[in-house]
Amino acid sequence: MGAEVVAHKVYCYPFQQVVNTYLNKYPTPLEKNVTAITTVEEQIDPATGIVYRRRIATCNNVVPSFLRKWSILKIANIYLEEESWLDMKTHVMNLKSRCLTWAQYASMSEESVYRESKHNSNWTEFSQKGTISITGAGYLNCVFEKFAQAFLKQGAKKSIAVMEKILEEKYGNPVA
Repeated sequence: MGAEVVAHKVYCYPFQQVVNTYLNKYPTPLEKNVTAITTVEEQIDPATGIVYRRRIATCNNVVPSFLRKWSILKIANIYLEEESWLDMKTHVMNLKSRCLTWAQYASMSEESVYRESKHNSNWTEFSQKGTISITGAGYLNCVFEKFAQAFLKQGAKKSIAVMEKILEEKYGNPVA
């Protein structure tokens, strides 16, 4: 079956500021569950200038303790892989993320885009679509998917709030 999460936000800051903030926002005291980001690959396409990055995020396991009675859920960290393609010529950054932990039981993926706003070149539009699908848990698949969906919705809201806070701290009030 699967569950979906969608998020949209317009940051009233220029594309370069938003992208720089995104690429450097973790770890931060504003989000204690993301403990590390490691860049494992970075390349620049000489023909297009597009910067490709592959990063691994280390996150605290946020599965509720009552579910951790199953040994597979009894781990300290969850790992996410993120790939990004940054095109400074067109002011677009595409991202794809997926969960590496529990990949044999669940698929979690997100596709996100940061782009210069069509309405104001000093603003940056963000859109994200995430899906999660659990297998191998029988009738509990749906229960786990609903928990994951609620957690991902909350995570998207928190990530946006963290971005807004860091942008304001670094660059001052939003551009009108």
